[in-house]
Amino acid sequence: MPWICLTCGNHDYHEGDQPPAVCAICADDRQWVPAGGQRWSTLDHLKADGYHSHLREVEPGLIGVGAEPVIGIGQRGLLLHTDEGNILWDPSPYLDDAAIQAVQDAGGLRAISASHPHFYGAIVAWSQAFDAQILLPQADIHWLSHPTSTEPQVTTWEGTLPLSDGVTLVQCGGHFPGSSVLHWAAGAEGRGVLLTGDTINISPGEDRVAFLYSAPNRLPLPEQGVHRVVEAVRPYPFDRLYGHWWEPAIRHDAQKILQDSTDHYLTFMRGTAPSWIADAN
Repeated sequence: MPWICLTCGNHDYHEGDQPPAVCAICADDRQWVPAGGQRWSTLDHLKADGYHSHLREVEPGLIGVGAEPVIGIGQRGLLLHTDEGNILWDPSPYLDDAAIQAVQDAGGLRAISASHPHFYGAIVAWSQAFDAQILLPQADIHWLSHPTSTEPQVTTWEGTLPLSDGVTLVQCGGHFPGSSVLHWAAGAEGRGVLLTGDTINISPGEDRVAFLYSAPNRLPLPEQGVHRVVEAVRPYPFDRLYGHWWEPAIRHDAQKILQDSTDHYLTFMRGTAPSWIADAN
């Protein structure tokens, strides 16, 4: 049974009766360790405390799988239906029998992937429950914690990885070297969808995006990283973006919003901010 970090939600397969002193994910400068120290739990304890899975349709062919109350960063997974088997993206830190049965009823699970290590969550537990393949970029594979007694089914990849007709994993870099998105050509009624995690951060107003090295520590992504993200997704048409929470999402014109937001972001990064800021200094 893994220890679950209550700050980031990642599972740590630390052996012994006591949890690790520090969560490796939280200790990295893209995340944070609470001032009062790390807090840990287990799936059994969370179930006893009333945590439960929450599933709902996001759009036809795409089901959200989350937890209530939220755990850690609070991401909900996205279960994408394909003719070649279902894919789970950015798995929630929590799973229970109800979630497993619901995914089974939806056709089971062929593979699991994630936008970046903060959202590996219960990826090993989901893999074990369905005998599903874990697909992670080679650049970030060292962040995966797993039981020493069993080796999970892991396939590493670089650049792009087609999963089925019109479904592709795309490595963008930026937030982490392996930070990725999933492109679903048939989504948004055939106009295309990107599942972005926080590789591309959606604003609360659902009308712009930003690029962050660390959201909680207020560290922006430098210009070269922004270009890499934007160029990586350029070949893939999309009209809609889904991030790592239930809300926000960009429902329409996402490709144009990405370009406009990129121009706006780089204006600030280059030190050419609006004149009133310069005048104030």
